[in-house]
Amino acid sequence: MKILLVQQKMIGDVLVSSLLCEVLKKHYPQSELHYLIYEHTLAVVQNNPFIDKIVLFDTDVQNSKPRFYRFLKAIAKEKYDVVIDIYGKLESNLISLFSKAPIKISHRKWYSNFIYTHTISGTKKEDSKLGLAIENRMSFLTPLLKTEPGQAASPRIYLSTSELASAKKFLTQKGVDLSHPLIMLGILGSSASKTYPLKYMAEIIDTISEQSEATLLLNYIPAQQAEAKRLFELCNAHSKAKIRFDVFAPSLRDFLALLHYCDALIGNEGGTVNMAKALDVPSFAIYSPWINKLAWHTFNEKTQNRAVHLSDFLPEKFTHKSKKELKQHAVELYELFKPALFKNQVAAFLDREIGSSK
Repeated sequence: MKILLVQQKMIGDVLVSSLLCEVLKKHYPQSELHYLIYEHTLAVVQNNPFIDKIVLFDTDVQNSKPRFYRFLKAIAKEKYDVVIDIYGKLESNLISLFSKAPIKISHRKWYSNFIYTHTISGTKKEDSKLGLAIENRMSFLTPLLKTEPGQAASPRIYLSTSELASAKKFLTQKGVDLSHPLIMLGILGSSASKTYPLKYMAEIIDTISEQSEATLLLNYIPAQQAEAKRLFELCNAHSKAKIRFDVFAPSLRDFLALLHYCDALIGNEGGTVNMAKALDVPSFAIYSPWINKLAWHTFNEKTQNRAVHLSDFLPEKFTHKSKKELKQHAVELYELFKPALFKNQVAAFLDREIGSSK
């Protein structure tokens, strides 16, 4: 059986959906499984032993209709038996249609149902232990599995021994003592509406600095360097002394190898938090007001993973509000999400995961 799994989205989505590859391979060990993703998300699924081939949907294909058409024809030539379209948007609708696979599975939507042999409606239950992002993805396998998939394992990131050795050498050369705690700080989200205000983040960093003697690393991309430096200047002198601004990973794979050596990750919810979970690094996530915590606080029964959302403290601000409305008012809602609301939770997390300096 030849299977194509389609997940054209952000890094966190691609990583979480890779879990389906493992489940499918365990149920159908002789299957050939291809994973279609955006090029910039490749790093989180490299070396995954449950994926036989990664199909990259690169920017050239995205930005050229002739190249997209040639891409669709190439998909048709693969003669897939099954296409599982997790993305469920126009691009993946067309990919599914052109594949002519006998079994095609995707979201239940009135305008695209005719393309698929099986359509799935997501659940919105509030007692999810895995997180709705995972439970809803697992439901896409129902038409294929003869038995229940069972308890899902966490998505995994597979780093090579050479990558880990290189990261360890880099940290050692930078003078980072790995016998002492090391904390990665997810200081910036993928957009302004997913970024905890810098003035508040600085307060959280100062709390971390006061609570622990850990060395602090900042996670940001080169385009965000100015914002990272602005945040650094907002921190107190004690925090600045612990932040290693010079310890920076030039690529996502390099970052993952550095994250492997961290004792915890604290910061904005997003792909970085999902990466930490996939590396078994304890995480403390600060959610944007418009992101659904029920969906993305995955494997929340694990005590090492903690998360906070403004709705935990001010639920009345979210009554009868749509996701669109919340996103439009993200800045105002973030202003209400003061560090004092959860500083004690950050302190408790640090005390449990890496020990207190006091």
